[in-house]
Amino acid sequence: MIICKTSREIDLMREAGRIVALTHQELKKHLTPGITTKELDEIAEEFIRKHGATASFKGYNGFSGSICTSVNHELVHGILGGRVLKEGDIISIDIGAKYNGYHGDSAWTYPVGEISEEAQRLLNITEESLTRGLNEAKPGERLTNISHAIQTYVETNGFSIVREYVGHGIGQELHEEPPIPHFGKPNRGPILEPGMVLCVEPMVNAGSRYVKTLADNWTVVTLDGSLCAHFEHTVAITETGFEILTKA
Repeated sequence: MIICKTSREIDLMREAGRIVALTHQELKKHLTPGITTKELDEIAEEFIRKHGATASFKGYNGFSGSICTSVNHELVHGILGGRVLKEGDIISIDIGAKYNGYHGDSAWTYPVGEISEEAQRLLNITEESLTRGLNEAKPGERLTNISHAIQTYVETNGFSIVREYVGHGIGQELHEEPPIPHFGKPNRGPILEPGMVLCVEPMVNAGSRYVKTLADNWTVVTLDGSLCAHFEHTVAITETGFEILTKA
């Protein structure tokens, strides 16, 4: 069942989303060669707590980190570790914060120092695909209009959409109905209504779309070792369109 949120609930989720966005801004300051993913995790957890929230991912289904840090060919769910970032890496950072019982969730992929033209183009296309998808997030429209817009833009630009992992609803639970694929035919799925809160998060590979999970049972990587990127916002459907909740 899709749960439409009240204005009070969306206010709380707006604050959760603001904390997520501020945490992204804080971590971005530290993304220099030599920092470790463990240090980023520690910075994020402390920052989230200082803002009156808790890290949504900490302990979720046994996850050990406060954030997900996925480097280069790692797509999602990169688990807490001591990996040292180096010049030319890209890192996807997925952050969730729970504030007064409600979650916000956002992922962004960042360059570490100077990166290749190929890597930068991947980041640009993935971020733009999120924008293209969100432009279809309007009351009265079908959910898969978002999906189709993302897939069309990504594949037209020569990249691949991952199909094993999708977006989701969010609220008092980190993952709620409905699932939101980033591929598929338009004009299908539930009709969007004001009060729905959704996490739209295209995951894009530079090579083939196929992925696998490593032996830690968390970290997902591209099967062919190609670079990948992940961009996500939490958005609320409004009377006229959508509002991004994960912004500072």
